Formats: sequence, structure tokens, C-alpha cells
Amino acid sequence: MEEAEETDGLRTGPERDAATHSPRPQISVSEFSCHCCYDILVNPTTLNCGHSFCRHCLALWWVSSKKTECPECREKWEGYPKVNILLRDAIEKLFPDAIRMRREDIQHNSDIIQSLAAFQRLGNDQLPSAPNTGRMNQQRGGGFFSGVLTALTGVAVVLLVYHWSSRESEHDLLVHKAVAKWTAEEVVLWLEQLGPWASLYRDRFLSERVNGRLLLTLTEEEFSQAPYTIENSSHRRVILTELERVKALGVKPPQNLWEYKAVNPGRSLFLLYALKSSPRLGLLYLYLFDYTDTFLPFIHTICPLQEDSSGEDLLSKLLDLREPTWKQWREFLVKYSFLPYQLMAEFAWDWLEVHYWTSRFLIVNAMLLSVLELFSFWRIWSRSELKTVPQRMWSHFWKVSTQGLFVAMFWPLIPQFVCNCLFYWALYFNPIINIDLVVKEVRRLETQVL
Repeated sequence: MEEAEETDGLRTGPERDAATHSPRPQISVSEFSCHCCYDILVNPTTLNCGHSFCRHCLALWWVSSKKTECPECREKWEGYPKVNILLRDAIEKLFPDAIRMRREDIQHNSDIIQSLAAFQRLGNDQLPSAPNTGRMNQQRGGGFFSGVLTALTGVAVVLLVYHWSSRESEHDLLVHKAVAKWTAEEVVLWLEQLGPWASLYRDRFLSERVNGRLLLTLTEEEFSQAPYTIENSSHRRVILTELERVKALGVKPPQNLWEYKAVNPGRSLFLLYALKSSPRLGLLYLYLFDYTDTFLPFIHTICPLQEDSSGEDLLSKLLDLREPTWKQWREFLVKYSFLPYQLMAEFAWDWLEVHYWTSRFLIVNAMLLSVLELFSFWRIWSRSELKTVPQRMWSHFWKVSTQGLFVAMFWPLIPQFVCNCLFYWALYFNPIINIDLVVKEVRRLETQVL
């Protein structure tokens, strides 16, 4: 052996180069063939068992069999199979012409394209739970988000118990009591709900013991004179406008969320779910079927005129029945088309002083729904499925319409307790669910990038 080493060391440069560049065995295409199509592997996908197949062959196998198992040894795979990048790059360098020809054939086969799209949808559904780096991120952030969700759930439960226990019965609200039967205290309660400025006249109405019958007889001239002495013309206008509505209805018109729910339990539940799942259709419903009572106050609140937005209070906006200007319509239509949930958030923002916690839940929920809608549009764009948008919109419209008709037909048979549960669930617990959905979408996007 020593002699061999000495001989090798005594080789000249040309001899050493010849030994280094000695002929290598030729690699044939058959050594990189798929066991499904028996042709060269294209985008080779390696399963847990170690077998590799063309990705489109594996997609065709899954679409036809609906089984997550190896086509050769029948061992089930876990998670979502990925392309073997090292094997793919090696094959493309060794046989570029064969790969190019096969890719051209695949691109012209509609069955393969549809199977690959269906297989990719399977992967998108399984990515959050797939055993990859995304799971490491999930384990790392799961504790924090679970704590946030638990805390928010506790707040929602407290609010739910509070509204069911401490709030007066819906049948005792002034929206269900004839104005002629109001006591002096109830008249003052009605006055205070007109706005913070109404507290200036609280003692004057109490000292005169103004009940419901007396309230109906008061005129603008009497309001401007002693003992009421309401010198501010804007205050008198709001009081008289609201008094005319009370006279027309015979009861107090709803001026907050709970009163609106007491007067319109079915509509409030329908709007809550419609504005959550389909805000554009929900607003279109308000425009077509509830224009004066709900849509006009809504648009004057979220798109106020610049000259009125600074000094006008919430009730004045609710009582404003003027036709919106073109500038208001333009602002509304832009937000309606691109940011419909922002309209909900802006409306809830104006109610912060009336519904402190409830408005905050609505604002957070609107922000989360905007993010989820953005993710949905991004998913459609990334999959090149823009052509399916009209069909999706029609299917969604048909689904929402069918559900609304179904609820309307069976509404008299649904217990009020069930309706209240559904209402409070959508109001306080949906934001918590949407937080979890947003976190999953973010992790799915991170996984796709990685």
C-alpha cells in the first residue's frame, strides 16, 4: 500500500487531471420517472413514505379517489405534501428540454389545471394545522392570543349578564308606554335623552311637574317664556321636533340601540347579522325599505355636512330628515363600495357616549371584518379567480335572501329568549371569534410566504 501511495504521489499533473476527469456513468430520464405517469417528474412531490410523484399526478389521484394516501404503497400522508425543491432543481438542470415539453403539455390540459386548483384549495384549508414552521409560530403565539380571547370573552359575559339583570324590562321602556300616561319623572327622562344640553332644563320641568298630558299641550311660545325659559332657538327646535314625533306615534320613538331592539326585535336581529355578513346588501335593504326612519339618520351621522358637523349633536343628526347632498352621497358611495364596515365603525363611534362598551365592541368587530374581507379579496386575486366574482356575488345574494326569507317565515314561532341569545351572541361574541379568524389568516399568509 505504501508503494501505491508513493506511486500516486509521483503522478505528474496531466496524469492526475486525466484520473479526475475519468468518464462518469450516464444518467437516464427513466431514473427520474413518476410511478403514476411513467414520464419524467414535473414538480416532484415527495410523500411521508418517501415515494415521489408529479404534482399534477398526485392532484389527479386525490381528486379521483379523495384519499390522502400514496398511490403506490397506500400509506397515508400527513399534512399537505410539498414540492421537493432539491429534486426539482436537479431534474430541471439535467433534462431542461424534457421538462419544458412536459410543462407545455400540462398547461394545455384543462383537467390537470382544475385538479391542481382543487389540490391547492385543500392545502389552503390545511395550512394553519400543517406540521411546518407555521405551527412553531402558532405554539409561540398561542398562549398570548388565547389569553386575549379569554379576557374578551369574560368582558362579553359580564356585559351580557349586566344587560339581562340590571337593565329595565323592554316592556317598561317609554317606547311601549303611551305619552299621555307619562309621569313627570318619565318626561324628564325623555328630555335628558335629547342630549347633554337638556340637563339645563331638568329642574324647570320637575318643578312644574310636567307630565305626559301637559307636555302634549306645550307650544314653542310657552317654551320660550317662564317658567321654562328655553332661550336657545336650536334647543327649542329639537324639543319641538321630537315632541311632534311623539305626538304622531303616541309613544317615544327609539333613540338608542336597546329601544330600537325593543320596538323592532326582528329587524334589529336581521340587520345585525346582515350588516355583519353582507354589509352592502344590508345597507341596500335600509335604503329600499327603511329610508326615512333609519337610512337618512344613518347617512347624516356618518357623512355629515362640514358646516353642521362641529356643533350638531347626535340627536339632531337622527332628527335630520333632509335629503342628502351630492357631496354626502359621493362620500357614502365610496365607503359603501370599498370600506362598508368603516361605515358601521363611524356610526358606532358617534354612539360612544350612549353605549360605551357596546360601541367599542362594534368598532373592533367592524375593523376585524374589514381585515377578513381584505384577506378574501387577496385570496381570490392570488388564485386568479376574478372571473368567479360575479358568480360568488350571486350565490351570496341568493344565500342571504333565502336565509332572510326563512327567518321571516318562522319568526312568530321562534321564542324571544332564543332571539335575545342570537342578538347578544352576534353583538358581543362575534368580535372574539373574528379575532381568532384574523390570527389564522395572518398565520396562513406567513406560511405561504415561507
